[in-house]
Amino acid sequence: MNLSGVYVPLITPFAENGEIAADVLEDLAHAVLDGGAAGLVALGTTAEVATLAAEERRAVTEICGRVCREHGATLIVGAGSSDTRGSAEALLALKGEADAALVTVPSFVRPSEAGVLAHFTALAGQTPVPLVVYNIPYRTGQSVGAATMREIGGLPTVAGVKHAVGGVDADTVALLADPPADFAILAGDDPFFSALLALGAPGGILASAHLDTARFVELAGAWRAGDVAHARALGHRLSAMSASLFTEPNPTVLKGVLHARGRIPTASVRLPLVPARRESVEAAEAALRLL
Repeated sequence: MNLSGVYVPLITPFAENGEIAADVLEDLAHAVLDGGAAGLVALGTTAEVATLAAEERRAVTEICGRVCREHGATLIVGAGSSDTRGSAEALLALKGEADAALVTVPSFVRPSEAGVLAHFTALAGQTPVPLVVYNIPYRTGQSVGAATMREIGGLPTVAGVKHAVGGVDADTVALLADPPADFAILAGDDPFFSALLALGAPGGILASAHLDTARFVELAGAWRAGDVAHARALGHRLSAMSASLFTEPNPTVLKGVLHARGRIPTASVRLPLVPARRESVEAAEAALRLL
């Protein structure tokens, strides 16, 4: 599949009673797609997926799938765990429900890079939907180098990677300089979106793009068109705004800003997350106003 452009990993908005605000989730999904996003990611980290019950996860997937179909957009759904067998079962459940699955590098068990490759090789042979690897070592405790990622990217049902290594390191440069064929390297660390676009990334999966989605789409278009001066200037502003949203654990600041702007009914998050401090939300709003 062709993965390019901006994909938004949706938050899960909660009502005053603590339940999912389903109508608000649907409104958010429509808003980011109307803003030019190429698709949605349901049940990602930003959705607080670890705190959602099974029936809540099904509801979120159904809402996001319906909105994506209405817009002709791509739906990527988070699936899988550190257990290869359990991950394969979760992927089978996505048949007919998603266009692709976002699957995190196994966390906590910390396999070798050979084990990571074996994990994705096994999943690639059983999945009914294309896979997008989620490479985020500061959450998984497991680093995957460029050479191993190229091998994973060469598997026939692996479509890309959400690359979130906390910066632009040597492996990032090496992978973007020589990516596997038909393998999309998507920026996954919002403040480095512009930098990865400049290095050749075709897009990104960006929680920040809940806010002013069209500007992130504009940035991707500017780099693609070779409008370097505009891309650099806009990229710096978007990077500063994105960084302000991650001064506390995601998605606490983002939810605070969305609530302050009247787009969600509460800024509530589920434990063990706690709401962002007012100062963090105000700083993020100030950075957003500079756009």
